[in-house]
Amino acid sequence: MIIKKIFEGDFDDEVHNAFVKFSRGEFKDKYLVNAKKQANKWAVKTGPEYVNSLVKVCLQRLGDEEVSMTGIIVSTLDLREEITFPIVKTGNFQGIRKNQINTEIKPNELIALMEKFPKVFFALSFKGKDFNLKIKAKAPKSGKPGKGDEDAKADFCTLKTNERGILTDLFFDIDLDWKEISINHTIKIDGIVYPDDMDNLKPAEVREQSKRKGIIVRRLIVDGKEKVKEANFVA
Repeated sequence: MIIKKIFEGDFDDEVHNAFVKFSRGEFKDKYLVNAKKQANKWAVKTGPEYVNSLVKVCLQRLGDEEVSMTGIIVSTLDLREEITFPIVKTGNFQGIRKNQINTEIKPNELIALMEKFPKVFFALSFKGKDFNLKIKAKAPKSGKPGKGDEDAKADFCTLKTNERGILTDLFFDIDLDWKEISINHTIKIDGIVYPDDMDNLKPAEVREQSKRKGIIVRRLIVDGKEKVKEANFVA
């Protein structure tokens, strides 16, 4: 997942794609997570930034059999010829296309689509024998620098699972022996690293290839006790 990769110094294409949308400034209330241990399972809620990661990690736990799936696939691209499974309907508002899904899908088929189009937003809900993933069927809001989003809540994704392996990347820096945890991130971008050949690139290409440089602050409240960690990044 993005946050885990940043703290491990792994600034790959996935991390870069996640940061292209950010300008200079301080972005609060990002990558929110709230979770509780309930008897023999965990109940986890997150912000929209975790959508694709949670969908993929859950898909990877399924076999070859088709799984019932609902939700939307959001993109600026027209994916109707790329999506091989049934689409209920496609909406287009100001260049944002929403493909509504309510069908049976083979996990590997969807994973292949996610890997081919890593910038597409897969807000899909489904369940397996050891998890139940529910995601709001809507596009996420665009973040702006400032004091933070008062409406920001960890309620976009809801995951219930009794499998520790699903949570490994989400809680990469802390054991799962807590009763309740809350995680909040602040992204501070203080510089833009432009490509060397930017004079030969179009403005859109410059924006797409430029890297963001800054610090991410990770605040964890674990059973009432706060922990703060920071990581530098160029992504």
